[in-house]
Amino acid sequence: MALKPSGGRDWLWTIWLALAAPFVLFLLGPPVGLTIAGGNVLGKLLEPESIQAMVLSLWTTAVCTLCAVLFGTPLALLLARGRIPLRGVIEALIDLPVVLPPAVAGIALLLVFGRQGPVGGWLEGHGVSIAFTSTAVVLAQLFVASPLYVRAAIAAFASLPAEVEQNARLDGASPGRAFWRVSLPLVRRPLLAGAGLCWARALGEFGATILFAGAMPGRTQTMPLAIYIGFETDLDAAISLSVVLLALALVVTWAIRAAMRGA
Repeated sequence: MALKPSGGRDWLWTIWLALAAPFVLFLLGPPVGLTIAGGNVLGKLLEPESIQAMVLSLWTTAVCTLCAVLFGTPLALLLARGRIPLRGVIEALIDLPVVLPPAVAGIALLLVFGRQGPVGGWLEGHGVSIAFTSTAVVLAQLFVASPLYVRAAIAAFASLPAEVEQNARLDGASPGRAFWRVSLPLVRRPLLAGAGLCWARALGEFGATILFAGAMPGRTQTMPLAIYIGFETDLDAAISLSVVLLALALVVTWAIRAAMRGA
């Protein structure tokens, strides 16, 4: 039942509206302004560098999200249900990339996976380079975006009553079958919403990527990096790519809300 103002409380609702309306207009202004400006420069999307940036962004974020789901789901399941050693430390590590400045994350990744780093140096000795490659783009995205999926997955699994799988097992289902056929379908929508958040965050990643992977067109220059470069060299191209990211953000936001309403 909706709460409605009545009697002497009308003045209070007037104050709330007076404070809320400018904030809504503030949030609405930039997307509207960008959309109006972008309508005149969308032809820039057909230029080679814009196409390369869009293709690179789409496939790297797809790989990032796939890795987050593949490795993050078992971790979330263990944290939600199992008693694992150093649980508090692991949960802190999951939350760290969310509050860590992206630039710091980029430097940290470079120190570990760069040519002089412990992991990157060893791989370099075996003929494998990571820093300033498309692999570095994926790793940067994965580092900053995967916690959003893992946190959503932990909440989804924690909300699922243990009796659900237990009843399935009493009916003769194996633990694996009970998970795949009973538990997973029940948390499918929250997991999809978490994956959508992860993908959207990866799509907008900038700071860690530019420091760890660079901004080489066709190789490591994703859409946010192309926008940054275009701001100084080709403003119309930067605006057109910004409109694409805005449209994708709106679609993802709508899809996540739809998924959560059905959860």
